[in-house]
Amino acid sequence: MNDLNTLRSYGSVGNGVVRTAFSDIDMKSRHWLLDQLTTTGLKASIDGVGNVIGKAQDCSRSLLIGSHSDTQPTGGWLDGALGVIYGLEIARTYQETGRLANVGIDVASWMDEEGTYFSSLGSRSFCGEFTDAELLDSRSIQGGRMGDLLRQAGLDDTPRAILDPERYLGYLEAHIEQGPFLEQTGYKIGVVTSIVGVRDFVIHFHGCQNHAGTTPMDLRQDAGMAAIHAAYGLDRMLSKSAREKTVWTIGDIKFHPGAASIVPGGARISFQVRDADEGFLDFVTQEVRVYIEKLDASSKVTLELELLDDSVHAVEMNQRMQDYCARAAERLAPGEWMNMQSGAAHDAQVLAPNIASGMIFVPSIGGISHDFNEDTAEEDIILGCQVMAAAVEAILQDEG
Repeated sequence: MNDLNTLRSYGSVGNGVVRTAFSDIDMKSRHWLLDQLTTTGLKASIDGVGNVIGKAQDCSRSLLIGSHSDTQPTGGWLDGALGVIYGLEIARTYQETGRLANVGIDVASWMDEEGTYFSSLGSRSFCGEFTDAELLDSRSIQGGRMGDLLRQAGLDDTPRAILDPERYLGYLEAHIEQGPFLEQTGYKIGVVTSIVGVRDFVIHFHGCQNHAGTTPMDLRQDAGMAAIHAAYGLDRMLSKSAREKTVWTIGDIKFHPGAASIVPGGARISFQVRDADEGFLDFVTQEVRVYIEKLDASSKVTLELELLDDSVHAVEMNQRMQDYCARAAERLAPGEWMNMQSGAAHDAQVLAPNIASGMIFVPSIGGISHDFNEDTAEEDIILGCQVMAAAVEAILQDEG
């Protein structure tokens, strides 16, 4: 708890934290974490994209524990940070109580899971999803060149850490749930079975801007009204075809130029669908395409569909890792845990196709996250760490 509160102090604003990726305060917090991992006895470093990685020495195999410590622009104090500090605490305890001869614990804090510049940059880099040249020449979400950002952060001459699959027994990540299910059902621990995939769309509407008082209704090419009708239609369409846990969001809608006395000449909708079934997401993508094509053919305005980066794929957590987490939860919180799907993306989603991965959740008070009011009861934080430690102990004993 002391370490969690110390990490919270880096970027603390009221009850929340502002510690966005690559900011000065984020880099300072990474150097603090580097010192803690080194003191724990790990060989720790910050790699070429800002990942903080502590590696156990004198072992042939290791279990990797981690999460991210960057936050949303107005973020909570536990989102990601919880899993990083669990890793630190468990590695410290393992060192203090006497290591097994052949196996160790590595700890990671991945850079920019929140996507301030490049979504899940750290874990994607670690998994070798791009070369140095591809990374340096790529454009960040904010438009700048990633090579320039890394140079400004002082990382341009630092090598990137790349996954060695022969080293790792698996990967475990803990996180607050970021949703209401554990709290509403009274369960204390969630064992994650799968993480949803995400499809992001932008729909552009091109009409004809004109005077709102003098343009007859039947002659208007109103991009704004077309966007509103399309949004309603998308909602109705998904309501009919959605699976039980499918969620969809129209998170942003803009009119151009955006004035009460002007018929909008342009509009855009940002639209997102999440589900744990990749086949269903592919089906929805095609459904959206067909719907937009039909609207385009029948409307007075022109519609254009843009499918954004679809690299956030649905994944299943490794069954063996789920079993270790479930047995630990049953031992420490008998009858007070549940299997559950994650509706939010996590670095474990990136690691899972490469090494056996598992996750546990602890309750979020009020289901609130990505907000200064995000919180979890201290006893739930402690129980979560105990459950993860028990799962780690069992894995290492079986492998050692």
